[in-house]
Amino acid sequence: MAAESAGSDLGAAKGVNSSSGSMVRRILLGSQLRRLREARGVTREAAGYSIRASESKISRMELGRVSFKARDVEDLLTLYGVTDDAERAPLLGLARDSSVAGWWHNFSDVLPGWFQTYVGLEGAASHISTFEVQFVHGLLQTGEYARAVVAAGHRTPLAEEDAERRVALRLERQKLLLGESAPQLVCVLDEAALHRPFGSTAVMEAQLAHLAEVSHQPNVHLHVVPFAIGGHAAEAGAFTLLRFPESDLNDIVYLEQLTSALYLDKRDEVTQYDQVLRRLVDISLSPEDTREHLWRIRQLL
Repeated sequence: MAAESAGSDLGAAKGVNSSSGSMVRRILLGSQLRRLREARGVTREAAGYSIRASESKISRMELGRVSFKARDVEDLLTLYGVTDDAERAPLLGLARDSSVAGWWHNFSDVLPGWFQTYVGLEGAASHISTFEVQFVHGLLQTGEYARAVVAAGHRTPLAEEDAERRVALRLERQKLLLGESAPQLVCVLDEAALHRPFGSTAVMEAQLAHLAEVSHQPNVHLHVVPFAIGGHAAEAGAFTLLRFPESDLNDIVYLEQLTSALYLDKRDEVTQYDQVLRRLVDISLSPEDTREHLWRIRQLL
């Protein structure tokens, strides 16, 4: 029965884009392998022994943090008592499809490993909800504004080629907001992000105009928390909450740090961030009032 459930739950992953979905497929497959192992009463140590691997590798596999070899998945399924070809096929198919390299791997020379995970998850999400304080969210940045943000984030000047590659990556990510399968984006910006200059006055003016324009897209919901509100619930700073069309994949909260990132998927933790985001939306300006506020700020530049 466990394998039967796994096959039906994982069927939803077939509609995921092969590039952005490889990360999701790994997470889904790892989750199902964990369920099968626990249902069979097999320890991680025993599972590792069966595929000539360590307990820690089984843990990484079950979290979707490493790629899967077909032979390893076959051996684990046999160990877990899944021997029927019809039950094994969808899981082995996921193992094969999860090895598809994402488009972002072409930018691996300028993309930290911990951020590659985020780009994969972002590309597979059906809903992206985010709060930013320091600057405009990357999915809504213009090219010139992105160049200024990239430059500000490094102590020593970047080589022009590296800087341009980082900007190109950011602009490539923005393409996911277009098309029939585009996710719903709820972006809440603290007003400070609109006043902190990145680049010249012309760059800022163009960025604010771009925000107003892109906010008309039906899948983009832009809100500004004005200074007049004072303190608010997001005292811990910026964060992003990702939701996925696959029922078997937990919501994830992404917290970026200076040299790494945290990915939270425990339900009680995600719920707290979701509640904070809802409170921010409640106190922030509506999309219509946000566009008017953007216009007023542009007049002051």
